[in-house]
Amino acid sequence: MKAFRVLQLQFIFGLLGNIISLMVFLAPVPTFWRIYKKKTSEGFQCIPYVVALMSAMLLLYYAVLKTNAYLLISINSFGCVIELIYIALYFYYAPKKLKIFTLKLLMILNLGSYGVMVGGTMLILHGNKRTHAVGWICAAFNLAVFASPLTIMKRVIRTKSVEYMPFFLSFFLTLSATMWFFYGFFIKDLFIAVSLNCSYHINFVTFSKPPT
Repeated sequence: MKAFRVLQLQFIFGLLGNIISLMVFLAPVPTFWRIYKKKTSEGFQCIPYVVALMSAMLLLYYAVLKTNAYLLISINSFGCVIELIYIALYFYYAPKKLKIFTLKLLMILNLGSYGVMVGGTMLILHGNKRTHAVGWICAAFNLAVFASPLTIMKRVIRTKSVEYMPFFLSFFLTLSATMWFFYGFFIKDLFIAVSLNCSYHINFVTFSKPPT
C-alpha cells in the first residue's frame, strides 16, 4: 500500500512538473512578441535561452540513460524544440554583432561541449557510472539555467527597472523547481532533487526586484 502511494506521488509530481515546465518554456512568448513587433532583439540577451537549450539537451540525454523516465523525456524534448524556436527568432531580429555572438555561443556550448560530453561518456563510462556522471553534469548545468538571467542584473540595477527582467518566467521557474524537487525526492533521484532545489533558491535571488 505504501509503495503504491509513493508511485502515485511520483506520477502526480512528475505530471505537475511537466505542466508547469510547459508554462516555463512558454513564459518568454511575450518577450518574443515584443521583439517581433520592434523588429529587433537589441536590449535582450540570448544567453538564458542558449543555456536553457543546453540544459534541456543534457536532461534529455540523462532521461534516455535512465529507465522509465518518460516524464523527463517528454518535457525536455518539448524544451529543446521551443528553445530552438526562440533562438531562431532572436537570431533573425538580432544585429550583426549579436548574431555572431549567438552563433559562437551555440557552436561552443550546444555543439562542441555537448558533443564532447556525450562522446566522452559513451566511450569511457558504462552502465550506472555513465548515468551518474551525466546526472552530476545536469545538476551543475541546472544551476546555470536559473542563474543565467544574472547577466541582465547590471541593467536592472543601473536603471532601477525590471523591464528586462522576465517576472513570469521567474514565477514559473520557482513552481517548476518545487515540483521537480518532490518528484526527484519520491523517485529517490539525488540529481533531480538536489540540483533543482538549489536552482529554486538561486532563482528566487536572481529575480528579486532590487530596492529603489
